[in-house]
Amino acid sequence: MFKETIYPEFSWSLSRHKTFLDCQRKYAYDYYIGHNGWKNDAPTISRDAYRLKKITNLEMLFGNAVHDIIFNVIKQYLSTNHIPSESELILRLRNILNTAFQDSMHRKSLWIARPKYYTMLHEIYYNGSLPVEKVNDIQERLDVCIKHFFNSKTFTDIINKRQMRFVEAERFRYMKMNDVKITIVMDFVYRDIQEGKWIIVDWKTGKESFEDRHQLALYAMYLQRAFNVKDLDEIEIRNEYLLSGTHKSYKLNPVDLDKLEEMFGLSIQTMLNYLEDPEQNKPFSLEYFPKTEYEKKCERCNFKELCEMY
Repeated sequence: MFKETIYPEFSWSLSRHKTFLDCQRKYAYDYYIGHNGWKNDAPTISRDAYRLKKITNLEMLFGNAVHDIIFNVIKQYLSTNHIPSESELILRLRNILNTAFQDSMHRKSLWIARPKYYTMLHEIYYNGSLPVEKVNDIQERLDVCIKHFFNSKTFTDIINKRQMRFVEAERFRYMKMNDVKITIVMDFVYRDIQEGKWIIVDWKTGKESFEDRHQLALYAMYLQRAFNVKDLDEIEIRNEYLLSGTHKSYKLNPVDLDKLEEMFGLSIQTMLNYLEDPEQNKPFSLEYFPKTEYEKKCERCNFKELCEMY
């Protein structure tokens, strides 16, 4: 149940951690200044921060749209055994992208009034148009990612294996560590009864990154705690790279999770140092959060407009 508060609840996530490392001023706008910015009587800076936080970019929009489509395809298959055609999914994806383009170009005033219900692309908001090279790149990815999803190991397993236990479809989960809520967004989890292991799957629409394994390690830690998994050998973590049509699976050991917990602790403690009142999660004033020294990062930031004003 939603409860209105003066300050947001403190929690930790990988995306929050990355934002903090990227730029503390961006972190302040994202996690504190924009809180309650949806209210009509909120301060102007809060309403602006809330609105700008909702901006996305073409790559993020595409990735989120592919994830949502896959999520719904698997959910539908598990309940009805129906599999939509490749062309149908491509059409769905194109419609999502086209609607976002129309929102950004022609419905800006509606987005300003109700940013939660319309889409604004960073490229259009700050530069007025979509770069041709980005559009061409997304066009190439579109057909490829859908095709590779149908041919992926995970979807093949879903169709061909019957001795499987599927974890509830809820994608947003959390666990507590030292009284801090750790938020986790998982794409897909299932139990292979025949093999006697849990499989955690993360769909990737971009290129491989060194951070991919760390993200899945967090998921494995959650799974171990939530389902009382005794042995890490029972957990397989898998990245499905839809752009290349490949996948990578990993096994973890206790050292991996120890390093993850150490990273949690350091990250959380550093964030708490920016709070005037940790109990209320009340931050220090905006000036306490420095802007990044790397101006190239500012070109990609949603809050560039605010940084030029304050």
